[in-house]
Amino acid sequence: MTLQKIKSLDGKDEYVLLPVAVYRSLRGQIESKLARRKTGAGEGEYMPFVLEDYVDNPVALARIKADITQAELARRMGVSQAYVSKIEAQARISGKVLAKVQGALRVTRTDKTRRTA
Repeated sequence: MTLQKIKSLDGKDEYVLLPVAVYRSLRGQIESKLARRKTGAGEGEYMPFVLEDYVDNPVALARIKADITQAELARRMGVSQAYVSKIEAQARISGKVLAKVQGALRVTRTDKTRRTA
């Protein structure tokens, strides 16, 4: 099943169209979450931080999750830090750039694994 996304004026996903059957089965959960959002967290209630709620760019998100700086990602990709900053500011990223970032992040994970072993 493919869900249709509706974007805001700034190009970010804002709404999702659900089939009625899916909505009906999830209605209780959806209404509960919406009610909590409207009232905010109750006093003493824990609201977890979800990185994906704040970072839309897949390159920035992957870099942050890999726990490396823009400068480190740039070094691993063989580009400048300014270039990494530029692609992290873009709304759309080409497949070629994503592949290069993934390759650089794989190296990062491999290096960290070797250091801890």
